[in-house]
Amino acid sequence: MIRHIHEIHRENTERGRPSYSIEFFPPKTEDGERALFEKTLPALLAARPDYCSVTYGAGGSTREKTLGIVERLQRDFDLTTMMHLTCVNASKAELGSVVQEAKARGVKNILALRGDPPGGTGEWVATEGGFHYSAELVAYLRDLGGVSIGTAGFPEGHIAQTGGKLQDWRHLADKIWQGAHFVVTQLFFNNDDYFTMRDHLSKTLGVDVPLIPGLLPVLSRNQTKKFTAMCGASLPASFVSRLDALGDDDAAVTAFGIDYCTRQIQELIRGGAPGVHFYTLNKAHSTVQILENLGHA
Repeated sequence: MIRHIHEIHRENTERGRPSYSIEFFPPKTEDGERALFEKTLPALLAARPDYCSVTYGAGGSTREKTLGIVERLQRDFDLTTMMHLTCVNASKAELGSVVQEAKARGVKNILALRGDPPGGTGEWVATEGGFHYSAELVAYLRDLGGVSIGTAGFPEGHIAQTGGKLQDWRHLADKIWQGAHFVVTQLFFNNDDYFTMRDHLSKTLGVDVPLIPGLLPVLSRNQTKKFTAMCGASLPASFVSRLDALGDDDAAVTAFGIDYCTRQIQELIRGGAPGVHFYTLNKAHSTVQILENLGHA
């Protein structure tokens, strides 16, 4: 049965168990899509995730593919799925049309994002007749009704936020006040960043919704450094030292990533995190192994 995600988190919290979710991106090729549905997804479903999410692509470039994948995941696999939605290259009317179509396809959960500039670089410029900030998109979805609304949070502050992380967290609180039901964080590798953000939101800003850690099980040294540079996440010195020692031995880096992420999650759950959202990069092995390590799979 397709559920609202904030209800899944509430019920799991009441039962004293964490929620585990997984994220995919729309494959660029037919072979990639076939691999996702015939290999990756069945392997991940065996680990019993509570729900999944599907990204939207730069500038809404995968809009139709995202909608199609979300619909197929829910229809063929009965897996509650969250569609990402950005403000990029879309007016308010166009976004409304996308939401209407999404609902018609059975979508009950949307992750509301501002989105990066087309191509991922350059200055952010709002589309004429569109939204400047994700808080506006959150409020719009709230007024439309019928969906569980998620939004993004940044434990180290958004890379484009020149005012520092406290100002960034104030903007996050505004998104929650506007109607976001839960928050999924950007990837991070130092749990103190997550706990500091959570405590500031709850104790200083007075907001309390599920703050879901988003984690990336690392697969290679160069890929990890590239991703963290793009999103502004920092790497602990000991982590970098180990990555550099393993070098280009991707199998060894993957094994290290599984162990590191397992221990990271154990500490997060002990500290009260409601669960974890895995950035799978459309691969199953690491996420499945981590969930087995945690006794979930």
